[in-house]
Amino acid sequence: MTLAHLLILAIVQGITEFLPVSSSGHLILLPAVMGFDDQGTALDIAVHVGTLGAVMLYFCADMMRMIRGIVPLLRGNLADPDARLTFLLVIATIPVVIFGLALKLTGFVDALRSPVVVGWSTLIFGLVLYWADRTNPEIRTAKVWTVRHAITMGLWQAIALIPGASRSGVTISGARALGYTRTESARLAMLMSIPTILASGTLLAGDVVGEADWNLARQAAIAAAFAFVAALVALILMMRLLRSISFTPYVVYRIFLAVAILGYAYL
Repeated sequence: MTLAHLLILAIVQGITEFLPVSSSGHLILLPAVMGFDDQGTALDIAVHVGTLGAVMLYFCADMMRMIRGIVPLLRGNLADPDARLTFLLVIATIPVVIFGLALKLTGFVDALRSPVVVGWSTLIFGLVLYWADRTNPEIRTAKVWTVRHAITMGLWQAIALIPGASRSGVTISGARALGYTRTESARLAMLMSIPTILASGTLLAGDVVGEADWNLARQAAIAAAFAFVAALVALILMMRLLRSISFTPYVVYRIFLAVAILGYAYL
């Protein structure tokens, strides 16, 4: 894989991983537009590690709370605010882990990775995001996050296993449908991504143990670094913009992206 291919892949993945615009949709179009080959599982892991580092750095205060909450959680002290946050994130991650394992073990996950599925999923769940954002009030913050809401958002996140749905987009839709503010919806969605990316990365890593060589390791390090920078920039911009705009610009972009993917798929 050339350095240019590697950098473009990392930057596209890094930017689109947390924006509600479907990273898989972009990765479907990227080879078609640029003439690239599939990047492989090892580089998938690398860019996920990079984006994970970005979200952990941006939400470092919440990360410290999650770490501090581990000990009191193990002691069963859910009255501790940090332990409760950690507990709720674990609860919210369970659905995506269960459904993800089911898709992997049945082999159905490969059947979903088609341009037609990605295109329609990008369109449909983009419209769902528009509905959730425009029709629900902004009345809740993360301080009132409950077990029921964590489970509900976890089920929304599991829907994102459909390529093109966008993990961040679907999870934000779930939060907005529950009445959380735009910034808090994005914050909860990003925090939920941490254990989810860790779980998916661990699962992917099992597929490549013993296969990586030094050249691939070097490429993976480069991809992770650029994905980290791209994801961090995207996170900073999105969180700032959400203070003054809605998710509608992302929805409009998703519609154009879906048209491009479906045009590629059918034509």
